[in-house]
Order: sequence, then C-alpha cells, then structure tokens
Amino acid sequence: DMYSQDGDADEPEWVKTEREQFVEFRDKNRDGKMDKEETKDWILPADYDHAEAEARHLVYESDRDKDGRLTREEIVDKYDLFVGSQATDFGEALVRHDEF
Repeated sequence: DMYSQDGDADEPEWVKTEREQFVEFRDKNRDGKMDKEETKDWILPADYDHAEAEARHLVYESDRDKDGRLTREEIVDKYDLFVGSQATDFGEALVRHDEF
C-alpha cells in the first residue's frame, strides 16, 4: 500500500522483493491477504528474540573499544541511542540504576 505506479510500468526493486516476501513467507494459507495470525507471525516472529537483538545492537553501536563490555562513558556518549531503546524502557532503566 506504500507504492503507487503513477503511470510507471516498471516496479522498483523493493516492490518486487516485498511481493516475493508476501507470496513466499507471509501469506501462509495462500489466500492473497494476511489474516491475524499471519500478521502476528510477521510482526513478532517466534524464532526472533527482539530483546537480545536490541541488546546486541546497543553494545555494537556503543562499545568503542570493542571489548564486549560497556563503560559508563560509552553509554553516556551514546545516551540518545539508549534513551530511544525499548531495551532500556525508553531511558527509564537508566534512571533506576545507580551504575548508569
């Protein structure tokens, strides 16, 4: 629903990719639309740990010396990243912990 042809006969590559994803993976019962369960599986896949992925992202983006540990300075330097993260409850966890 985000793409409008507007007279253009050629679809952009991202539209083709999304169409393939829909047909191959999202529309599991092949009825041409996504029902509640198909939408749920797409948004919250059972085999994907969102919290772990977010935590890995925060460490990857913030760990300047790449030692796998975050110092107070590394966290403060990337404060905006942590405040915007679901892993820190949008910054609330930073206030509740003395170590931050």
